[in-house]
Amino acid sequence: MTAAAIDPTVRAEQTTELQIQNRTLEMQLLHESLARAHMQERLHEAEHQRLVTRIARARKLKQRAERASLRARKALAVALM
Repeated sequence: MTAAAIDPTVRAEQTTELQIQNRTLEMQLLHESLARAHMQERLHEAEHQRLVTRIARARKLKQRAERASLRARKALAVALM
C-alpha cells in the first residue's frame, strides 16, 4: 500500500509542496527574465549613446574641415591677386 492510500492528507501535502516549489521556480525565472530585459535595455541605451557621440564628433570634424577649406580658398584668392 502507498502512503496516499493510507493517509489522503499525505498526497495533499505533497501537492501543496510541489505547487510551492513551482511558484518559487516561476518567481526565480521571472526575476531572471526581468534582469535580462533590464540589461538588454541598458545595452541598447549604451549603443544609442555611442551612436549619438559618433554623430556629434563627425559633425564637429565636418565643420572644422569646412572652415579649413574656406581658409585655404581665401589664402589662395589672396595669393592670386
